[in-house]
Amino acid sequence: MGKYALLGQSLKHTMSPPIHDRLFRLRGRDYSYEIIELTPDELEQNAERLAALDGMNITIPHKIGIISHCDKLADSAKRYNSVNCIDNKNGVHTGYNTDCDGFLRTVSAMGVALSGRVLLIGCGGVGRMMAIEAALEGAQLTIAVLESDVPLAEQAKAEILSMKSDADISIVRNTEIDTSVTYDLLMNACPVGMYPKSDACPVTDEVIAASKAVFDVIYNPRETVLIRKARAAGKAASGGMAMLVWQAVSAHEIWDGDTYTDYEVAGIITEMEDIVERDFK
Repeated sequence: MGKYALLGQSLKHTMSPPIHDRLFRLRGRDYSYEIIELTPDELEQNAERLAALDGMNITIPHKIGIISHCDKLADSAKRYNSVNCIDNKNGVHTGYNTDCDGFLRTVSAMGVALSGRVLLIGCGGVGRMMAIEAALEGAQLTIAVLESDVPLAEQAKAEILSMKSDADISIVRNTEIDTSVTYDLLMNACPVGMYPKSDACPVTDEVIAASKAVFDVIYNPRETVLIRKARAAGKAASGGMAMLVWQAVSAHEIWDGDTYTDYEVAGIITEMEDIVERDFK
């Protein structure tokens, strides 16, 4: 039996167990998947317990602290100095960052290329990752942020330019987004529109109209105001649950070599959105 776990600190509302349960069962895997809640101070004393697992997902606040427990890091983990997935094969623990995989595969499943004109709202945490991945894919990237977050965006820009010197990146205040141009993809990485303040939208109708497709990292509610408006206008749109499921798919590919069809993944996304709608209100 494969032994897996999710490591975090406050995991009351995590969606990881049902997502991984569906993925394991789809391939007939015999497994256990437990939730391990630890504070950063408790990480070291539980090292032996964690090392005995076949695989592990890691979330806040352990994505950096867990690095010292890895024998090797994949390129994705090195790029972000952050590990959210560990694979244990023959006692060698390799750390990965599958968040970027989840993002890239969500956009791909939408039928959108990241190499066009991309508008990103927000640049903290997951937004930084999205900015880096979009720029590395060759996007003409505009990052729109609050005045107070301009230094954060500038830091991300400098980081990207150190990786890709010819990256095309501009930074604007979120009240100064140019709607005279067309964006191939609008990406929201800020919390505006998240439950319980679900009636808010991070951009104006004019920005949505200027965008061909929309991705919102928020997954509760399943359809944010931003996503609803985009779909009403006939645009391709995806919420954050897709990214959550796709990054889990990447973990299973790493752990067991299992692959999943777009149809299977779409079904799991819908199931998980149903759970959030039912249980997280």
